[in-house]
Amino acid sequence: MVAIALRNRWRRQQLPPDLRDEVTPKNIIMIGPTGVGKTEIARRLAKLAEAPFLKVEASKFTEVGYVGRDVESIVRDLTESAIGMVKARHLADVQKKAESLGEERLLDVLLPSGKPAPGFTAGGEDGHARPAGHESAEATRSKLRLQLREGKLDHRSVEIDVKERGLPIGVLASPGSGMEDMENNLREMLGGVLSGKKKRRSMKVPEALKSLTQEEAQRLIDMDEVTREAIASVEQTGIVFLDEIDKIAGRERSAGPDISREGVQRDLLPIVEGSTVNTKYGPVRTDHVLFVAAGAFHVAKPSDLIPELQGRFPIRVELSALTKEDFIRILTEPRGSLVRQYQALLETEGFALEFTPSGVEAIAETAVHVNERTENIGARRLFTIMERLLEQVSFEAPERADRRVVIDATYVTERLQGVVKDQDLSRYIL
Repeated sequence: MVAIALRNRWRRQQLPPDLRDEVTPKNIIMIGPTGVGKTEIARRLAKLAEAPFLKVEASKFTEVGYVGRDVESIVRDLTESAIGMVKARHLADVQKKAESLGEERLLDVLLPSGKPAPGFTAGGEDGHARPAGHESAEATRSKLRLQLREGKLDHRSVEIDVKERGLPIGVLASPGSGMEDMENNLREMLGGVLSGKKKRRSMKVPEALKSLTQEEAQRLIDMDEVTREAIASVEQTGIVFLDEIDKIAGRERSAGPDISREGVQRDLLPIVEGSTVNTKYGPVRTDHVLFVAAGAFHVAKPSDLIPELQGRFPIRVELSALTKEDFIRILTEPRGSLVRQYQALLETEGFALEFTPSGVEAIAETAVHVNERTENIGARRLFTIMERLLEQVSFEAPERADRRVVIDATYVTERLQGVVKDQDLSRYIL
């Protein structure tokens, strides 16, 4: 369903404008026990979408009037993410030109007014400048440029003017105080006042070249165009992953000053339904932002959400608990699977770690068995089992004479049998 929703985002962009505005995103709510991959789906989605993406936890938001973050910060954070993404794309487009301009500025510092800079080889291999008129300033500059590109000047230091950074304001807002937006606005205001000031700094030639290139790249991009493109991208292709939504699903039965979870749901309603949120970059509409919510719903049920919010998530996807076959696929199929991670880590010390099919199967069986006997934490169980299984090998690897270990079913059984049988011990170790 997530793949279909993502594909429909592309299909909508191909429609005529009059019909495109009528097609609203079909928000999704994923229901499943912890560790089955709800958050991992969001992480993979962010890489594939190449669209403004934000993952937030519903539990950190509070009702308006209480200390904490308000739900409108979701849209502001999503816009910031889009600004950074679009800006990075524009910077990549002008990188070549910025490098050329930065190089010329550095040459101006090294060779002011067409004269050789003190301490630099400008005319010949002996390190001394040639007599005036022996060769043109342009030829001298070309030789210096060649030395710069070959890295022969990397050990030199130069003095350049760099812009001062904004004030390190961080005293006003503590995490979760709800004052982050006020702090950001104050930082931006004071930073704008001081942005014109420059400070002379001494640095190595490579660092100076990098600094000058970045400064030229910032000059080459049009921030107004970046802002317009980013806001359009948020409004048309933005995706928000709302995790732990079950933590705000309960309905209070008692009165008092406690923070209302139902109040957070009501604050989320206009954002999910479609409204206009004011950001420092301008108003942003959320009518076509796709919301994907996820929760374990161990205690609360999806029906505990207020009816209005339930209606905003028409598609429900139920994820079942992981089986032995799922664990085997998790350990073997991904490019960055746990098996490959441990193999790569030990390979840095010339140590070969080999997992046989029977060994992988035994690890998967152990994970299922421990999840059934204790708390079911899904695929996260593999982390604790793998760490316990390879604890001794990892410790002894640097000095071990035998530079190869085979992890088969027998090895897994020997290392984990005692812990798995002792239920009380496995609660703490596995």
